[in-house]
Amino acid sequence: MTAGSESVLELLPMVFADPGEALAGARELLRAAPPPLHASVAHQVIGIWQRDFGDLRLALRHLRRARDLAARAGSAEREADVLATLGVALVHAGRTRQGLAAFEQGVARGTGHTRARVLYRRAYVWWVLGRHREALEDVRRAVPVLRQADDVIWTARALTLRATVHLALGAGPRADADFTAAQALWDTTGQEHDKADAVESRGLAAFRQGDIPAALRLLDEAEERYAKLGTPTFMLNIRRCEVLMAAGLAPEALAEADGAIAELDRLGGQSTRKAELLLVAARAARLAEDPRTAIARAAQAVRLFAGQRRAWWETHARLVLIEARAATGRRSARLVADAAEVARRLAAFGSPAAPEASLLAGRIALALGRPEEAERHLAVAARSRAGGPPLARMTGWAAQALRARAAGSDRGVLEACRRGLDVLDDHRMTLGASELRARATAQGAELAALAQQAALASGEPRRLLTWSERWRATVLSAPPTRPPADPALLSGLTAFREIAARAEQARQDGHPVPALEREQRRLEREIRSRTLHLRGDAPGGGDRFDAGRLLSRLGDTRLVELAVVDGRVHVLLCGQGRVRRFAAGRLAEAVVEAEHVQAGLRRLAHPGAAARLPLVEAAGRRLEELLLGPAARHLGTGPLVVVPPGSLHRVPWALLPSLRERVVSVSPSASSWLRARETRPPQDGRQVLVRGPGLATGGAEVPQLADRYGAPTVLEGDAAHVSAVLRALDGAGLAHLAAHGAFRADSPLFSSLTMADGPLIVHDFERLARSPYRIILSCCDTARFASVGADELLGLVTALLPLGTAGVVACSAPVNDEAVVPLMLALHKGLGAGLSLAEALRDARAALPGDAIHQATGWAFSAFGAA
Repeated sequence: MTAGSESVLELLPMVFADPGEALAGARELLRAAPPPLHASVAHQVIGIWQRDFGDLRLALRHLRRARDLAARAGSAEREADVLATLGVALVHAGRTRQGLAAFEQGVARGTGHTRARVLYRRAYVWWVLGRHREALEDVRRAVPVLRQADDVIWTARALTLRATVHLALGAGPRADADFTAAQALWDTTGQEHDKADAVESRGLAAFRQGDIPAALRLLDEAEERYAKLGTPTFMLNIRRCEVLMAAGLAPEALAEADGAIAELDRLGGQSTRKAELLLVAARAARLAEDPRTAIARAAQAVRLFAGQRRAWWETHARLVLIEARAATGRRSARLVADAAEVARRLAAFGSPAAPEASLLAGRIALALGRPEEAERHLAVAARSRAGGPPLARMTGWAAQALRARAAGSDRGVLEACRRGLDVLDDHRMTLGASELRARATAQGAELAALAQQAALASGEPRRLLTWSERWRATVLSAPPTRPPADPALLSGLTAFREIAARAEQARQDGHPVPALEREQRRLEREIRSRTLHLRGDAPGGGDRFDAGRLLSRLGDTRLVELAVVDGRVHVLLCGQGRVRRFAAGRLAEAVVEAEHVQAGLRRLAHPGAAARLPLVEAAGRRLEELLLGPAARHLGTGPLVVVPPGSLHRVPWALLPSLRERVVSVSPSASSWLRARETRPPQDGRQVLVRGPGLATGGAEVPQLADRYGAPTVLEGDAAHVSAVLRALDGAGLAHLAAHGAFRADSPLFSSLTMADGPLIVHDFERLARSPYRIILSCCDTARFASVGADELLGLVTALLPLGTAGVVACSAPVNDEAVVPLMLALHKGLGAGLSLAEALRDARAALPGDAIHQATGWAFSAFGAA
């Protein structure tokens, strides 16, 4: 490092091009005992690095030293520049008054180009403080001077900041224009950190415009850029948490926010960033239905923001605090007044969150029996239904629905709910990943519940059926966007499979596998990340449910849809041209009973547990009373389709006494059953038999089935590797897979079937052009799902149904491998006689021996769909 002024000053832009090199250069310069002016630059560089990436206390020490050295050198311009840097650090440290005073001195000391840079940094501080009008005014004064000086870097920074402020104020088109102009400037520079920040900002803009896949892709790209520079990413953490919450991934957002807070505390980093992370953690906890954690995080954020004199941020934190308190059941006039005051202040700030606060105030007022006061607040919130991002419009329609309910207008409630859920449909169909589509439906849970309550009150069972279908299993209405040509995703899937297979082999050999498990988790995150980036290409929200069409297609079949309203199960019995409603038991009791049944089936899969059989049968009788109630006596004698809510997906329906001798199939929704019923089989009708490794029986049914079908495609041993299995399955008429199954409750789309080269996961099936028309999964736990969103299911069966599969036989519990063989042989015998999957499964159960193991095995399997 030479001692020339120009080379020394090059250290400053280098902090945002290559931070590590800039830090090393500054330290090297100080070791050479430079003159005060140059030493001032070196201390400023170290101060900036510590402020943004390290210990804020050290940053303040170096920046004060830089200020003193600039004064000693007699350079007013140098002193002004350092004062601006110091002002930012002081504000980030929570010393807002001192920071603003430093800026006043900096503006007074600087002239021309230097003053413009000081004004830009003060504008940034105004943005941090939530004082957006002041921020825009300082940028307005700075940009012309920076442009006149041909200062590309600082002009691009100012434009990026102005775009960010425009986003905070809801001015998307203005933000777009500034981001585009800034990006063009960054492309002419070598400022790698600033470039990463620009990508991050574009991710924020995509999110504000409702494009979640693009936001996730851009934020992941920014993180990769930051990682190459070795810099922390606390602002990016905050923005990604916001996107994750909008995507329905609140638990993940909470984990990321809490992890970032811990890292910030370890580094001794910015107090302002900690407050912002606490706010986002509070919001995530509230959405994750953890109000106590939300209260703790929000209260701490309120205290920090207040101490930092950041009124805009403090008000947003108070909104979350009130929401969390209301979620614990607290209702009071004081809480209404607090929410109303927060709404007023947010509106004064121009915050898009203002309607949420008005909705909250109205909702609490209604709960307190104060309709006139509620109407005032709800009317304000309802204005947001006219425009803005999807979630803001849904807030407006929720407020309108509550207004209609308070006015006693069921028609008004249903219209508002319809309009709001239409907005949600349009939004979720921009998402390509089935997981995001499913989780996004949680945003419409309140609207759907209000509609069901109104439909029930109308006394018209057909209307309740229609609204129960309106928000049930909507993710199955269109197949997920598939990226078969994405080489990075295919490479990641192959690497994941190899690592997972190695880890499983090591476990079987009794060897520790922490390194392999870490790599497996990393690959899972990478695969999931790439699938979440996919943008949807399906128009609209899928076909609308038509009760008349359902009734005309049922014929001799009866369909039972279980609707849950205010915790009570209502049985909607469809058939003979009409819909009848029967009241049954409490959902919570049925869920507990279903878990008891599953525990019993798990025990009965092993010899020596026969004494538990009467207990399981008794639980089946209790389940019937809770789930069917008096409807059990009106089911007729023909085939039956059961449409349960997501929380009851593990009920073994064949165990219920009135269903044991029946032809029963299960469907996630009546709409899904209709689509399956109308799905045509492929012309070639190929049969595919797959036998995975490690089965206790060796998949004994497969050779016998191969003889029965004559010339099926048989994949076993080393030939049963994932790529070959997928090629064979694509477009097949019938597929039978005998393999070990594993359900992943933590990440359901990584639920798997074990093949010769590792796990075949749900993400693999989603790459099929058309999944088999009929598929039999002779595997444990393949009919288990994760219940997410409003009433959606994620799992293997639900991945197959939108891809062309009309019928599936799968198992909801671990089963005895040997007992599965006769069940499967009998099932295929029925299929050979022309029976449907549900008919063949009914007859196969009846043909089993009467011992406890075989009975439990038969009950654990269910038929899904309509083939």
